[in-house]
Amino acid sequence: MLCLSFHSYILILNKQKCLILTCFILRFDIGPIIKQEAFPVPALCSTKELESLLSKLGANMLIDVLQNLPEYLQNQKEQPKEGVTLAPKVTVSMSCVQWEEQTSEQVLRMHRALGGMMPLQTLWMGTIIKLLDLEDVDTGLPGWSATESGTVPGSVVYHKLSQTLMVRCKEGWVGVKALVLKKKLTAADFYNGYLHQWFQQDSKGPPGECRFQTLKPPLAKKTPGLQAHNRQH
Repeated sequence: MLCLSFHSYILILNKQKCLILTCFILRFDIGPIIKQEAFPVPALCSTKELESLLSKLGANMLIDVLQNLPEYLQNQKEQPKEGVTLAPKVTVSMSCVQWEEQTSEQVLRMHRALGGMMPLQTLWMGTIIKLLDLEDVDTGLPGWSATESGTVPGSVVYHKLSQTLMVRCKEGWVGVKALVLKKKLTAADFYNGYLHQWFQQDSKGPPGECRFQTLKPPLAKKTPGLQAHNRQH
């Protein structure tokens, strides 16, 4: 059985630069190892891109094993028992951005890791929104200076020239080009329909409300069936 790793996103979240692709003789993650290859993880690679690359490498490995099966079976080796860890289950809570605790680099890494499966989530005025298209803006944009805006994590500033929402993180800023708030909106749509209107009204609400806030979903209760299922994997 070929292990292509269902948790490629973990590699991206943890900034791992290399992974080991493994062929097992019995089934997924079970039995002796018959072939392994190291694979360098490209910089700024998304989970979707990584899975595509791994699929091609995995297919070539499988063909090689089938063409030379007697030799590989003769040289099979048992899995090491040291250093074995369980990959965490993907949950919705992983997609919740923690503006006060995460740097811009960490938020962008989350987006590359999880964005293909579930968009990053945050709160705007108590309403859940999904961030669809994020980009690195710390390297600089024409007419933009991070020092000219507020530094409270979650603060949102619209950069008109590039039509990008600039969101303050614990350290640095991330750019948001599109999001979902009831429906899909561009950064310009959000500014014209929500952000600009809030400032025009000279809002009577607390200033801290006009920002993205961390969404904290309730903890899911584990059922006996779910726990047994996790033990099998």
